[in-house]
Amino acid sequence: MKKLLKSYFYWTYPRGCFHYDIMVTLILLFIFVTPQFWNFGDRPSPSGGPLHPIQVIGTGGRGFIVTVQAADVDLDLKTTASNMAIKKALRKAIEPVTGDAVAVEYWETKQDAQGNWTWKVWARR
Repeated sequence: MKKLLKSYFYWTYPRGCFHYDIMVTLILLFIFVTPQFWNFGDRPSPSGGPLHPIQVIGTGGRGFIVTVQAADVDLDLKTTASNMAIKKALRKAIEPVTGDAVAVEYWETKQDAQGNWTWKVWARR
């Protein structure tokens, strides 16, 4: 049994024999079955992603500035919301491009030349 395991480990069998076919089958099973049971940490955005392009500018180090359209943020600009609610909505909006390990530090709203409202968000990892 030890010799058999050693020969499988070092792949000493010639092509086309029974043991070679078993090894190839095990490798293919690993490749195609593993993603069904293993969490690789990648997941699509639940909302399908942002509707508009998101601009990200690095500030050096771990910080960056993200510009996102107000239509992509699940928050109404006309209502007064708490800072925590704003941070949560902004983090959810920028998560598809920044990942989920981001802290929102500061934000401001601006109107662009076409009259669309945008959020400018300062965030860090």
